[in-house]
Amino acid sequence: DELRVLYLYLLMSRPSGLAAVIYTDALQTVIMLAGALTLMGFSFSKVGGLEDLQNRYFQAIASNRNGNNSCGLPRDDAFHIFRDPITSDLPWPGVLVGMTIPSLWYWCTDQVIVQRSLAAKNLSHAKGGALLASYLKILPLFMMVLPGMISRILFPDLVACADPNTCKTICGNPSGCSDIAYPKLVIELLPIGLRGLMMSVMIAALMSSLTSIFNSASTIFTMDLWRNIRPLSSEWELMIVGRVFVLLLVVISILWIPLVQASQGGQLFIYIQTISSYLQPPVAVVFILGCFWKRTNEKGAFCGLLIGMGMGLIRMVLDFVYPLPRCDEADGRPAVVKYVHYLYFSMILSLATLLVVVTVSLLTEPPSKERISRLTWFTRKDAQVEKDVLPQAPRSPAVPLPANGVHEAGPPSPVQLEISDGPENNQNGSLDCKKTSKLTRLFLWICGMESRNADTPKSAAELKSEIAMASTKEAPFVKHILNVNLMVCLSAGVFLWAYFA
Repeated sequence: DELRVLYLYLLMSRPSGLAAVIYTDALQTVIMLAGALTLMGFSFSKVGGLEDLQNRYFQAIASNRNGNNSCGLPRDDAFHIFRDPITSDLPWPGVLVGMTIPSLWYWCTDQVIVQRSLAAKNLSHAKGGALLASYLKILPLFMMVLPGMISRILFPDLVACADPNTCKTICGNPSGCSDIAYPKLVIELLPIGLRGLMMSVMIAALMSSLTSIFNSASTIFTMDLWRNIRPLSSEWELMIVGRVFVLLLVVISILWIPLVQASQGGQLFIYIQTISSYLQPPVAVVFILGCFWKRTNEKGAFCGLLIGMGMGLIRMVLDFVYPLPRCDEADGRPAVVKYVHYLYFSMILSLATLLVVVTVSLLTEPPSKERISRLTWFTRKDAQVEKDVLPQAPRSPAVPLPANGVHEAGPPSPVQLEISDGPENNQNGSLDCKKTSKLTRLFLWICGMESRNADTPKSAAELKSEIAMASTKEAPFVKHILNVNLMVCLSAGVFLWAYFA
């Protein structure tokens, strides 16, 4: 199934840039909400409501489990957020602090999220998008988590299987089959038409994540890495490198599937949280310090990331070397893996990164005023003076390479190749489609390069739009509306935390 989704992504991902990804995500969001809300209604109707769910869940036990152990039994704290800090699967200090830190990374620094905020027309639009995401973030508890628990009630022998051989037969994973809870509801509860809708919803969710992640990863690789390797690379070269990098990511994703299935007892959610706790806290800490502490400098950030990422990678490798044993197996993992919960490790990793960044920053020279102007919370309203803008390193003009590979004024040199304006290239660097074959035009269409025109001067409307996007000013009425919605979101979050505490 995972392979089919990846192949479908390749077929559907005609690279048209961020705009295509955003439009696709918006359409898929509507489909996902409609399908998930429909399934939620069917699920609660089948189980008898929230009160019956709470009563019947603790009786959802597989009939083929071994009565001599506790494997396959529902947790006593299943309906509580604040769980035991030592023996539970999600200790409450780790949930409050350790899980919040990777969340800061995701919502504030992850390219998948940030690129959408940066693409907003103005600051108010960016805030409105964040608030809409906040409202939608409340829904998964009712659309996904509780229906998953209902699935255990309705199909205990499948979803709650405890015998390794039985689980292997049901879902191919001897550690458990909890990941089939939601698809099982779709297959068993919905009629044929709605079943097809939900399948499209689930594929749309996967496709949305894949398009966002691959598009962001391609952008980071081409703009931050490849341009440093080849500073004179043309826009066409960057486009081709980005597409090839996406293909490479697809291959890596296919090879990584068995590791995901075998990690953390086969529970995908736990796997995602563990990887997040090992790799994301250093970036989150550096970002927060960079925003709210003007003394943070480049050397401190670099050392903090180096030490933090190194610690996280070591713990991640240990998790793969010493996987979580099944419930009926003895736990022989090292103490640092066995007793230090991944959410607690997130807190330790964040503290270590914080100390390194602060120490190194204080021992080295502070950043100049020009380097932090309009880039921190306390300098965000600084006037944008022309002399305060850091000068950009001039890019060398493209030098055509002679036929013999030797420049007249010097010895042979490994000069980067530049595509000169040949008979099939116009002044703007885009191919003249009238002089190319249909196969070439098809290739250019797939790569999104058939109408690239980088040298066309920007219109007055485009320049005005860019100025508005860079402004931090907001209309007072719109600002008040956004603040009211912020308070509503915060109140809803506090209420849910208190209700399920």
